[in-house]
Amino acid sequence: MNYLTHQLINSEELEIIRKNLKKEELLWEDGRQTAGKHAAKVKNNLQLKRDSDLSKKFSGLITKKILGNELIKSFALPKKVHGTIFSKSTKGMKYGRHIDNVYMSSGRADLSFTIFLSPKDNYEGGALSIEDFKSEEKFKLDAGEIIIYPSTYLHSVEEVSNGERLVFIGWIESYVKSIEEREYLFDLDAAARSLLAKYGRSSEVDLIFKSYSNLLRRLGS
Repeated sequence: MNYLTHQLINSEELEIIRKNLKKEELLWEDGRQTAGKHAAKVKNNLQLKRDSDLSKKFSGLITKKILGNELIKSFALPKKVHGTIFSKSTKGMKYGRHIDNVYMSSGRADLSFTIFLSPKDNYEGGALSIEDFKSEEKFKLDAGEIIIYPSTYLHSVEEVSNGERLVFIGWIESYVKSIEEREYLFDLDAAARSLLAKYGRSSEVDLIFKSYSNLLRRLGS
């Protein structure tokens, strides 16, 4: 399964975000309003109104962190982060098995991501389940961790049996559409960076970076 998990948001930033998300005047709306025709039938959660000042402010700040993270840039090759939403699930809420829309009004969905904002001990259930053609894995990450995975995978969120699950979700339009091609480039980049860190600059490392750059130029859109 092709995915990346990474600690993106620190504890101080999380505290600020969670404190603001608990404000009573915030407008949380039915999550089915932003779901596709088929996904809406299995979706039961709440989402912070996208055009609220708080949503726009913190969505922008988190998006900047995603686009500025070197590991994420290497893995996802992001052209655009879009469709971001703060989502909340309380007792009895879940999101059944579905696949994300390919084309949204905000962009193409090559990769999906979830950033967990609640400490995982603060709620029961609520694991993110991701399936590919040969396996299924469940993720309930620490607060501040992001998981990025191909939007081509079926996925679901298990029912929350107690507590409150807060997450920030969205999609990435990548410069490279293909999962396999992104993986090749990620491996090349990781190998070159590792050699550079161990042995310093060399003609061999330069050749790897050259091949990486030319492949990205050929495969990218």
